[in-house]
Amino acid sequence: MSISDPIADFLTRLRNAYRASHQEVSIPASNIKKRISEILKREGYIEDFSYVPDKRQGMLVIRLRYDENGKPVVKGLVRESKPSRRTYVSSDELPKVRAGLGTAVISTSRGVVTDRQARKEKIGGEYLFSVW
Repeated sequence: MSISDPIADFLTRLRNAYRASHQEVSIPASNIKKRISEILKREGYIEDFSYVPDKRQGMLVIRLRYDENGKPVVKGLVRESKPSRRTYVSSDELPKVRAGLGTAVISTSRGVVTDRQARKEKIGGEYLFSVW
């Protein structure tokens, strides 16, 4: 089975795992998914992640994060740029998700970064998704 949008698949697996109150979720690995996982960990949306090699592309095992009441830390994940409709933003058009309380993930010429990093470096790129 081929996946036409691996980032949307990544986000859907995370969303579904949070809704089912799983402690961790396994996702087929790729370099961009590893970078997105690093960003989600640094921003506090997931506990941790690890790469597990297998005979194909390997798997990312992501440990999900919940608050002290057992509620998911992630309230929303929205894919912004899609294969059928790409969304690009310049450095002065970078979005502020939930008035700065969320994070926008941008794919730039310098790699995958958050909206705050892109604003600081004054670079734009493809607006991948929002998380809050």
